[in-house]
Amino acid sequence: MSHFHSPPSAESRGFCRRTRREFLWEAGAGFTGLALTGLLNLDRFFASTANAAPAAGKLVNPLAPRPPHVPGKAKSVIFLFMYGGPSQVDTFDYKPELYRLDGKTIPVKTFGRGGKKNEGRVVGPKWAFRQYGQSGKWVSDLFPHLATCVDDIAFLHSMTADSPIHGSAMLQMNTGRILSGSPCLGSWVNYGLGSVNENLPGFVVMLDPTGGPISGSKNWSSGYMPATYGATLMRSGGDPILDLHRPEGMSEAAQRRLLDTLQDYNTDHLAAHPDNSNLAARIASYEMAFNMQRHAPEVVDLTQESPTTLELYGLDDKRTEDFGRRCLLARRMVERGVRFVQLYAGGAHNDDNWDAHGDLVKNHTYHAGRTDKPIAGLLKDLKQRGLLDSTLIVWGGEFGRQPTAEYAAGTGRDHNAYGFTMWMAGGGVSGGTTVGETDELGAAAISDRLHVKNLHSTVLTQMGLDSDTLTYFYGGLNQKLVGVEGADPIRRII
Repeated sequence: MSHFHSPPSAESRGFCRRTRREFLWEAGAGFTGLALTGLLNLDRFFASTANAAPAAGKLVNPLAPRPPHVPGKAKSVIFLFMYGGPSQVDTFDYKPELYRLDGKTIPVKTFGRGGKKNEGRVVGPKWAFRQYGQSGKWVSDLFPHLATCVDDIAFLHSMTADSPIHGSAMLQMNTGRILSGSPCLGSWVNYGLGSVNENLPGFVVMLDPTGGPISGSKNWSSGYMPATYGATLMRSGGDPILDLHRPEGMSEAAQRRLLDTLQDYNTDHLAAHPDNSNLAARIASYEMAFNMQRHAPEVVDLTQESPTTLELYGLDDKRTEDFGRRCLLARRMVERGVRFVQLYAGGAHNDDNWDAHGDLVKNHTYHAGRTDKPIAGLLKDLKQRGLLDSTLIVWGGEFGRQPTAEYAAGTGRDHNAYGFTMWMAGGGVSGGTTVGETDELGAAAISDRLHVKNLHSTVLTQMGLDSDTLTYFYGGLNQKLVGVEGADPIRRII
C-alpha cells in the first residue's frame, strides 16, 4: 500500500491553492513593502496628525519655534559632560568612613570593566572635604571655586545607569539607550521646541581638544529622526564650524541670488505638489547654512567681552583657558537662543579624560583644575545677567567610580554604575538641595535611587515638554526618549 496520499483540495482547506513559486514571489513583495513603509514614514506619511500644507512661497523650517506642552522654566540647556566618569567619593559625595578604611581589604560588591568582585582594597579620598554655603554642602578641595556656588546647585547622589562600560554608558546618558541608533537628548529638545534663532544651530556640541569621546558622533546624532535635529560641532577658535565656507569664487550676493532662485522654484513646486515639503526643508537648511556663514564668527568673537568677564571664566590662565572659552561661548549661544549646548571635558582615552584607572590624584587634579573655575564662572555670569533662571545646567559623566582600588597597587578606581553623583542648576531647579544617597562607602545608591531616564525626564519637564507626550513615530511605535515604560522627573529638585 502506498504511504503517499493526495493532498486535500484548496476548497477543503478554506483558501486558494498556492504554488511554492507563488509563495516566494508574494513573500519577496512583502519584504519590499517593509522598505517602502520605512521610506513613507520618513516623509511622515503615517503621521498621527496631519501637517498643514505650507503656504505658497513659504519655506518649511523643521526648526521653527514651537510652543511647549506646558510653560517651561528653562529656555536652554548647557550639559557639561565630564567624559570618563568622575569619582563621586572624591568630589561631592562625602564618605568619612573611607578615610578610616584606607588600604584595608573589605567585602564590597563592585562591577566595572574588570568584572564583578565581592571584595576590594579601599582607596580613601585623596582630598579633604569642607562645608559651604547656607546649605552646608560638603565639597572636596578639588573644587574651591564651584564650592562657592552650592546654594544654586541641586546634587543628585543616587544616580544609576545600566552599563559600566564607556561606550554603552555614554550612549545611554546621551540617548537613553545603551545601543546606538536613537536620537540624543539635544535632538529631542530641538524636535519638541525648535529654535528661536534662524542664524545659528539649535543644538551645538563642543569637544575637548584631545578628541571626541568613545562612540563618537553617535553621542550627538539625531538617530532615526531627520539629520536636521542632530548637533552641529563648533570649535572655540579659528573657523567655528568646518566646511561652512561658500564655494570659492562665489560672492555673498551670488549665493543670495541662488537661494532666491531656489525659493522661487520651491514656490512653484509646492503649488503643484502641496503635500511634499522635503524640498522646502532642504532649502531651509541651505538658508541656515548661509546665515551661519555670517553669524557664527560673531559668536566666537570674544573681543566684545570685558577683561573682568574673561578673568571670571579663567581665560587669563593657560590651564583653564580652553574650557573657560567654551563655557563663555556656551553663555553667548544661549543668549542668542541656541536651545542645547553640550561641552565635553575630556576626550580620547585613559588620562585624557576622567577615566582614572591608574593615578587618581594626577588624573582628577588635572581635570578638576581645568574645569572648576570656568564652571563656577559660568554659573556666576549667568546669574548676574539674569539668565540662570532660564538656563538649565547639567553636570556629570557617564558613571562614577568605585571606592576600592582596581589593581593590587595604586589609587586607580574602576567604573561604577551602581551609584554616582550628578548635579543640576538653574532652569527652575531648587538650589542648595540634595537628593538620594549611597551606602557608607559610596559604592551603591541606597535611597531615592535615580536612573538616567529620570534625569532626562527632568530636563524635558524643565523645558516645558512632557516626556510621555513627546513622541516620534518610528519602527511602528511612538518612540520616546524615556522609553515605552516612561520615567518620572526628579520632583524634589523642581
